[in-house]
Amino acid sequence: MRAMAESRILQGRTIASKIEAGLQAEIARLPAAPQLRVLYFDSPASRVYWHAQQAAAARLGIRTGAPGNDWKTGSIELPWDTPWTQVERILQAWNADNSVHGIFVHQPMPPQIDAQQVSASIDPRKDVEGIHPENSARRFFARARIGSCTALAVMELIESTGIALEGKEAVVVGHSDIVGRPVSMLLLDKLATTTVCHVGTDRAGQLEAHVRRADVLVVAAGRPHLIKGEWVKPGSIVIDVGINVKDGHVVGDVEFESAKKRAAAITPVPGGVGPVTVMMVMKNTVEAFKQQTGRA
Repeated sequence: MRAMAESRILQGRTIASKIEAGLQAEIARLPAAPQLRVLYFDSPASRVYWHAQQAAAARLGIRTGAPGNDWKTGSIELPWDTPWTQVERILQAWNADNSVHGIFVHQPMPPQIDAQQVSASIDPRKDVEGIHPENSARRFFARARIGSCTALAVMELIESTGIALEGKEAVVVGHSDIVGRPVSMLLLDKLATTTVCHVGTDRAGQLEAHVRRADVLVVAAGRPHLIKGEWVKPGSIVIDVGINVKDGHVVGDVEFESAKKRAAAITPVPGGVGPVTVMMVMKNTVEAFKQQTGRA
């Protein structure tokens, strides 16, 4: 890939606005408004994410329930020490409620809550994050009905560059269930030659070597400035999923200022992947509604 004099900054809000416009038209044709229920634990990051979801849902006419902390009537924030039995009770109630079409549980989760147990407890038809084992299995065979919101957002950002992924060297840094793994599957579906790096790669001292080969680099490691700008291949596409606080500032997993001098296109943090991910939650909620009401 040819180096560019100036990097294109992939503004997530611009792409999210286009998706939102399409969803508004689609929702206007539905017989009723979809309903999304969100559960999150007391943390600043989750609270910010929830407010972004709530604002997007309100603009689109997607119901999130009555305001407040009553899970029987709306989405809810739970204390960090909430036991699993209470979380399970809430999820079971939302599963059984036919007026609820989508369920989303935020990470991070407290240590007494098993994230995999949470994902397995959500009705797969209402799993708008695409993390239920059934949906994960469908993703493995490229037959997912509802995909991982963040992974889908990453692909939207990559596709906005116009790059043809077939045969390109794609490197994913991070192998989480909600980002790294599903992104790698989606890249493989596009016939990219895909490498997944993780903590073992870093410990072996091989991370830099893999990153330097990447035509498309997706980083979701949760470590501020893990990827040095000088590692970035000239002319590559860089998608930074990381959200970290360093010296009082929100930063990504990639050294943005130095990386943008080498990349053809790069996402900022914040303002890159985040807005598109929020809109993918809304899109998946609409898709879940259509499936449950026989309009898919």
